[in-house]
Amino acid sequence: MRWWVAGVLFLVIWVEACAAAGGDVPAKVPFRKLVVLGVLQRDMEGRPFISPMEVALDPETLEIYVSDPSRSEIAIFSPDFFPRFTLGRGRGLSSPYGVWVDREGNIYVCQAASREKPARLSIFNGAGILEKEFFFPDYSFEGAADFKPRSVAVDKRFIYVAGEEFEGVVVLDKEGRFVRIISVRDRVVPGMPKEKALINDVYVDKKGRLYLVSAQMGRFYVFDSLGHFLFKGGKKGGGPGKLSRPSGVAADPNLGLILVIDYMRHTGLAYSYQDGRFLFEFGGRGFSPGWFNYPTDIAIDPKGRIYVADLFNRRVQVFVLGGEEGVYSPVPSFVTPLRPIETPKGGKSRKKRGKEAQP
Repeated sequence: MRWWVAGVLFLVIWVEACAAAGGDVPAKVPFRKLVVLGVLQRDMEGRPFISPMEVALDPETLEIYVSDPSRSEIAIFSPDFFPRFTLGRGRGLSSPYGVWVDREGNIYVCQAASREKPARLSIFNGAGILEKEFFFPDYSFEGAADFKPRSVAVDKRFIYVAGEEFEGVVVLDKEGRFVRIISVRDRVVPGMPKEKALINDVYVDKKGRLYLVSAQMGRFYVFDSLGHFLFKGGKKGGGPGKLSRPSGVAADPNLGLILVIDYMRHTGLAYSYQDGRFLFEFGGRGFSPGWFNYPTDIAIDPKGRIYVADLFNRRVQVFVLGGEEGVYSPVPSFVTPLRPIETPKGGKSRKKRGKEAQP
């Protein structure tokens, strides 16, 4: 091959790669360090997490819920990180993924198919007793027979469920009746035809805004409380400021932030609550507190504490964003000492579960 042909070919590939990566994001981006408040690693039986997949918060009591499908359990912690209760096989769990808690204390759990039951959404009351189950093969929407629920969020009227490799989010009413599918048409890079985005995570914030995440597109999509599309954010790519494989989203209007955790980049990315504009990054790959190893989910409590399910470090980290700022550095360079936090005043507990040690 002549040298100039090779040069032109290289230039074409480079231009296409830049376009795919969303080349308007600078190579160096603002970076915020973390102040780690605690690390959750064991359930109340003292057993270490195997695969902490999702984390959710009770909006009233601030209790922390961690799903661990490999243990077939959901571990529940008090707001000061004391393991308080475990929902396990004895309560009807077999392989829990997504989990959500509403203001009445009801626990919504996405469960994979088992020998006894098909894929389903299970709803437990505040005492941890199974009350309802909605089986997806019973619905008539396209793809229902093979639907695998992975993430769930709930607002005042509806239940939103994202599935594995599914185009959109399934909307149910509180009685389990199918309402509709919310889908988004998008493309990874300009010039490609639009297609329905695969949605892998769903979240509802305290104002009722709905958030969908697409690892396929490297995007998040925001809707208002009435279901009207507001804006999208994120750019597909593997470099600083990009979303390679976003796996979880959370948002808080008081912090003014939308936070997205990226499974492949081991990083959290922060965006403006108002318009989805990229602001800064936090985290990075590592094993000490403050670093992540394939994180899968994120949550924010009303006090601004951030929770990340840190899958292959087998823990959930709790932290706040530090004031120190800089530019992105890929090399771990600090270890933040742990310190206890104050239990919320009147730290309520739903006195509900009888003998809390019994799964």
